Amino acid sequence: MDADEREIFNYLKTWGKDYVGLREICRRAGSKKRFHEDPEWGKPVLIIMKERGIIEVDAMGRYRVKPVKKKAGAGRWISPDIEKILKEKGLQVESKSAEVGSDEYYDQL
Repeated sequence: MDADEREIFNYLKTWGKDYVGLREICRRAGSKKRFHEDPEWGKPVLIIMKERGIIEVDAMGRYRVKPVKKKAGAGRWISPDIEKILKEKGLQVESKSAEVGSDEYYDQL
């Protein structure tokens, strides 16, 4: 990833599974000066990142880091509350929740 992609990736990673709008990304990922010079500076970068499979877009045009999918048979879905209770009891639980992966995973894409 180049510097612009890294800036946007690190910003979106702080949001986790939530989607963020283009204007908010351009405002917060770069500097104030950069945003005032070109309010849509991140648009071409986001398009490239989407094509590479690093981020995904929802129906409203907002972006987020694409979660890492676990294997289909890796676990069984359980409620987060029950998962928390089981972990407090000391039981190891593998759930099917999708999470944001490590930087190395996204560098390979």
